[in-house]
Amino acid sequence: MVDLRPLTGEPLALDLVNTRANTPDGPVDLLADVTQLRSWLVLQADRLPEPEPEPEPEPDRTPYSNADLAAVHAVREHIAVAVNAARQGERPPTAALDGLNSALSAAPAVPRVGWGGTAVTLTSRRTGRPGTRLAALLAEDAAALLADPAVLTVRPCEAEDCVMLFLPAHPRRRWCSAARCGNRARVARYYQRHKGD
Repeated sequence: MVDLRPLTGEPLALDLVNTRANTPDGPVDLLADVTQLRSWLVLQADRLPEPEPEPEPEPDRTPYSNADLAAVHAVREHIAVAVNAARQGERPPTAALDGLNSALSAAPAVPRVGWGGTAVTLTSRRTGRPGTRLAALLAEDAAALLADPAVLTVRPCEAEDCVMLFLPAHPRRRWCSAARCGNRARVARYYQRHKGD
């Protein structure tokens, strides 16, 4: 049985790309609706800034809409295309870079000076709808990954039916997750060795 829980622990941009999985029945989008997006954001909560309230909250309105989900999906596609090219040492397509830049400019980060109790603090705050701010944050993480020479080490999982990407901390890492694809590969090898017994 395929584990359809989103993988976490890679750079945020790769975690986003990894919300598209393969199953025996075909590809599955783990962010297919707003509820799944909210669940994914809970998994990523320690890596995301606290959500900022909307300037004029509307009654009976969820924090994320289908339009917000579409913005996240668009950024995810741009990240996937750009990372795939960059990890192979190629120039990412202009459309992917333009898409990331568009997401960044739709919710620019505005520096804010504050007081932290003992010292002046400098933070940034993005403007716009929650989904626009989220898409910009994800695009910013992708930009940092794409600008990092480590992007050349991003690998796809070696499992035949897996489409997940990872940034290996160890050069011998072969699987997106030892508990998922690594275990399945070991079980398959064991089965092949003992098939004729």
